[in-house]
Amino acid sequence: AFGGAYTREHFFGKYPETAAMVANLSDEDIWRLNRGGHDPHKVYAAYHQAVNTKGMPTVILAKTVKGYGMGSAGEALNPTHQTKKMDNNAIKAFRDRFNIPVSDKQIDESEQIPFYHPGENSPEVQYLKERRAALGGFLPRRRRKSDESLDVPALDKFDRLLKSTGEREISTTMAFVQALNIVLRDKSIGSRVVPIVGDEARTFGMEGLFRQIGIYAPQGQKYKPVDRDQLMYYREDQAGQVLQEGITEAGALASWLALATSYSTNNLPMLPFYIFYSMFGFQRFGDLAWQAGDMRARGFLLGATAGRTTINGEGLQHEDGHSHLLSSAIPNCRSYDPSFGYEVAVLLQHGMQKMLAEQVDEFYYLTLLNENYPHPDMPEGAAEGIVRGMYLLRESGVGSRESGKSRSKTSSAPCVQLMGSGSILREVMAAAELLDKEFGVKADLWSCTSFTELGRDGFDAERWNRLNPEATAPRVPYVTKMLEGRAGPVIAATDYVRAFAEQIRAFVPQRYTVLGTDGFGRSDTRANLRRFFEVDRYHIAHAAIDALAREGTMNARDVARAIKVFGIDTARENPMRV
Repeated sequence: AFGGAYTREHFFGKYPETAAMVANLSDEDIWRLNRGGHDPHKVYAAYHQAVNTKGMPTVILAKTVKGYGMGSAGEALNPTHQTKKMDNNAIKAFRDRFNIPVSDKQIDESEQIPFYHPGENSPEVQYLKERRAALGGFLPRRRRKSDESLDVPALDKFDRLLKSTGEREISTTMAFVQALNIVLRDKSIGSRVVPIVGDEARTFGMEGLFRQIGIYAPQGQKYKPVDRDQLMYYREDQAGQVLQEGITEAGALASWLALATSYSTNNLPMLPFYIFYSMFGFQRFGDLAWQAGDMRARGFLLGATAGRTTINGEGLQHEDGHSHLLSSAIPNCRSYDPSFGYEVAVLLQHGMQKMLAEQVDEFYYLTLLNENYPHPDMPEGAAEGIVRGMYLLRESGVGSRESGKSRSKTSSAPCVQLMGSGSILREVMAAAELLDKEFGVKADLWSCTSFTELGRDGFDAERWNRLNPEATAPRVPYVTKMLEGRAGPVIAATDYVRAFAEQIRAFVPQRYTVLGTDGFGRSDTRANLRRFFEVDRYHIAHAAIDALAREGTMNARDVARAIKVFGIDTARENPMRV
């Protein structure tokens, strides 16, 4: 980079023997000497020797120059990585250095760098294509779609999950396992399903799969499991379908990635389900999850034992309140926080339809709960809203707004819109009962399966309207459409940090209050944790009264009474700062 004379003095001139080696070369000749890593003959010779050396590995040390060919713009200079753009003089120097047939006029008059292509029929291009063909074709090669699109089970195949559990209490994790068993028995795609467990399959209630399809082990079962005398023992098999990875989230996701991209790499669509503790998902394999988006992966990620307050008793290490924020940053990751078994079934069926039947390049993240409670029947017509991010779970019957007040045309009762997801939806439902009982406030209940999808839809509509100012019918965000004309302020509560539900603020046409679990987790009961983070039924009801007062429908005395009735501690520290 500093010229031939400098190289003669400081490199070859260090020893008489090396100085003598270039005594017959001019400074120009020395400057033109290629470093080994830039000399195609030397690189080829080194590679040839490596390929033909048997019985031992070969290490090739290739000396190169940083910023090679950039000249004064960056060759052999430390700031090379900060050089984001070369000026025209530097481009011309690069052109001259490598004898590129581009004129000064092309460089000076073009807003973009005038790249040179020798032509499809040129000897150089023909040689490259011949060598590539001899090596098996163009690699890496991305197959955008597999040759086959698979038929997936219709929603009615999950019929038992769409119905009420009655008095029987189950978790959404149990609902998922039931749905997984239905998919495994499907003749079309059952053999393509690969359940992946990083740790503790029994925690997720998946031990039944050990007997049903077995754990994959290339050499089969080589030991007698301690639970061999049990019906659902730890059965390994060469034909097993479950991947039991051990406590290695990155390794498990690597397996998931291979399966999720098999439609492209192997022309064989597969359907991987990787289930893990939600706190140990995107927080640990975030870079690989981004890679999954980049590689157009298709599959399901299941964040089990999810929610800051739902996996009670395991402290801040296990209590997830932000995985949905991390997943929301990946454009083709569709994230959901379902509350009921029918929501899980709808989302799984929809995801399979999109990924396997329609071959859409997206993957799904569902958070699942370990809290047991009764699940209701699926409301009629709810499927679309479940997929799009929200649907009306229960209507108060109060009606629409009147003159901006939170009252209907047919009733004098104040009204609010209550939104929730995951386990906190049940606190929202309980808050509605408290509001009606203590204050006569009616509430419409909304199950928000995905604040992320709602936010994306809103920003998409906002962008379209900005780019189409003369459109006769501006697009309306889905959340706006659902809430428009509804009476009262909107209160959203989730088991995640406030930023999760804040994604839709710009598209909510009413006053909007968000409750969340900002702060560190605690080891305690669910009830105490929810009270601590102020997302329990009492804080939700109090927030609703406060919002009504700020709108003028109620007053400060009502808020003070709510604080007293609901036992709100006004002097306690903000949980985010404790």
